[in-house]
Amino acid sequence: MIRVEGLTKVFPTPEGVEKTAVRDLSFAVEPGEIYGLLGPNGAGKTTSLRMISGLLRPTAGRVYIGGVDVTDDPERVKRSIGYLTANTGLYERLSPLEFLRYFATLYSMQRDEAEAKIAGLIEWLGMESFAAMRCGALSTGQKQRTNIARALLADPPVLIMDEPTLGLDVLSNRLILELIRTQARAGKAILLSTHALDEIETMCQRIGLIHDGTLIAEGSLDALRTETGKQRLSEIFLQLTNAHDPVLAD
Repeated sequence: MIRVEGLTKVFPTPEGVEKTAVRDLSFAVEPGEIYGLLGPNGAGKTTSLRMISGLLRPTAGRVYIGGVDVTDDPERVKRSIGYLTANTGLYERLSPLEFLRYFATLYSMQRDEAEAKIAGLIEWLGMESFAAMRCGALSTGQKQRTNIARALLADPPVLIMDEPTLGLDVLSNRLILELIRTQARAGKAILLSTHALDEIETMCQRIGLIHDGTLIAEGSLDALRTETGKQRLSEIFLQLTNAHDPVLAD
């Protein structure tokens, strides 16, 4: 469902020297799979996700979503992706209900279909108590639930999630993790990036470790344990990078 081939991104700097943020990144995510992309701050994870979702044009390489080249047909690809981050903005003067209706029009959904889908998402995500409030007055967890509803509104086959539980309370965190599992069981391909190692360990069938813009290892947790002789993800990462100081929260 997601296929990444030789993805590279080079940025110019004010000093006139080019910086390579992502270098020759390749991996795939199958339908029904949760793939975890793990690495420290500045490793290139968010840049990679933005290229994969069609929000940022790569310097080199290809990304295919459902067989469609993201660079050749970005608008078609975007309709197949639900993209969720911890800091996705909302229109503060709109209510969650108005916000979702607006996005339904962007997806060209029929009105009856959109209203039924929105009602179902509001009930499923427990949004009834704040669906009519202005988004600017919502808590962090309420805003993230609204963004989840937006990401799922058109029932996309691919979900890309960048730190989706950052800053959330325990209940909201659990809700989002269960939602991710539910979507995977429904056959969706899910690409998850997070610093929460326990989430990666318990949820992901395969893990890609990225360091300095390069994928340094990939496989199941058991395979990575066998390769390194280490049990914890933080230890595995340090072993593979020959680092001596912790770089990942545990």
